[in-house]
Amino acid sequence: MTMRSEGKSSARRGTIRSRSCLRSLAAALLVATSPAALAATPSAATPSASVIARGKYLVTMGDCAACHTAAHGQPFAGGYRLDTPFGPMFTPNITPDKATGIGWMTEADFYKVMHDGIGYHGEYLYPSMPFPWFTHVTRADDDAIFAYLKSLKPVHAPKKPSHLAFPFNIRAGLVAWRAAFFHPGPFKPNPNASAAVNRGAYLVQGLGHCGACHNSNELLGNTKLAGRLQGGSIDGWYAPDLTANMHQGTGSWTVPQLVDFLQHGHAPDQGVVLGPMAMVVHDSLSKVSRQDVHDIALYLKSLPAKASISSAPPPTALAGAHPDGGNLFISHCSSCHGLNGEGMKGKIPALAGNGAVVAGGPQNVIDVVLHGLPAQGPYAPMPAVGVSLSDAQIAVITNYVRTAWGNNARPSAGPGDVGKARDAASNLSMLSDPNTHCKPIENASL
Repeated sequence: MTMRSEGKSSARRGTIRSRSCLRSLAAALLVATSPAALAATPSAATPSASVIARGKYLVTMGDCAACHTAAHGQPFAGGYRLDTPFGPMFTPNITPDKATGIGWMTEADFYKVMHDGIGYHGEYLYPSMPFPWFTHVTRADDDAIFAYLKSLKPVHAPKKPSHLAFPFNIRAGLVAWRAAFFHPGPFKPNPNASAAVNRGAYLVQGLGHCGACHNSNELLGNTKLAGRLQGGSIDGWYAPDLTANMHQGTGSWTVPQLVDFLQHGHAPDQGVVLGPMAMVVHDSLSKVSRQDVHDIALYLKSLPAKASISSAPPPTALAGAHPDGGNLFISHCSSCHGLNGEGMKGKIPALAGNGAVVAGGPQNVIDVVLHGLPAQGPYAPMPAVGVSLSDAQIAVITNYVRTAWGNNARPSAGPGDVGKARDAASNLSMLSDPNTHCKPIENASL
């Protein structure tokens, strides 16, 4: 199984892109505009080319196009469907069209959206728009983003209505949500940290909105009360722990490995990205400066692991392993990954000690077995071996690799988990011919 944290497919749009919070959740400037209802706004000075270029860079860092571009749609014209726990929502048009986009907004209006989560008409925005993170972005950066968006070609694209279940379709209820969970305010640098670490923190906590996926235990759409960057479930995948946890997080990674992984989607001895994170790499992190990615890596490496996480195996780990797990692994996986999960250096990632394997949930292993992975960098593609296996067999293999070779994860996968993932029809499906197998490795000792 070619894996490390989360994976990549060239198919950019589809069910996996509905990251509900995630993907990040970089969604919904829920601002319906109508020229009949809006008065003309004062004209502002034309921003300089350098400000617009800066805004384009920041929009790329925030990965705004991912959620504001529908499948086969015009960039930034909205219409992308977000499947939230409370019902489907559709993202708005953020091109400068005056009838259906942000053409009538001023810098001050846009700042209220980003900093305060308040729409053009004074309405509270749903947190599918990640304003709880964007509130930390500076006014200068907000203005540059607005300048870039206003420089785009206007696209007439009316916003599709959302279909939230009662009582979540009543915006008045957001007053209580905001009082409990939303704390607006600018980014506050750590006086004890270096300028590089603070720059990384600003990007992670602000435009990057990494906690939208990597925070755990969401409550009514909230991720700010949850464990900070300690991992969480998202759209059938598990966004891994980003803290310095030695077992599940970045503790065992070097900074260069983390930089390569974030910017290129793979790193020596660490494997490849999986799931929604692959699109973040492709659409965002691969297009920003290496210095900014380096600063992000420094910040992540500075985050302390949760004190209660032990390096010892969970007491129920090996007890829950199925006796057939080893035989199934040998038959379907060992020709590529080795009998001891060691993989092939620089070609096939190891499963022993792999962060995606030992993550807080089994979703990553299940999805990769079911759907396979494309080749990434020097790493070979993985066929979708799960198409020839039953849900029960995949659950057994998943639990085996999560508990073998010193992996200290819980064997929590069940046939029902596999069935849900199979039904999700992930866009990451590839090489789905059941007769496709990994090529035998040349090392006769395996």
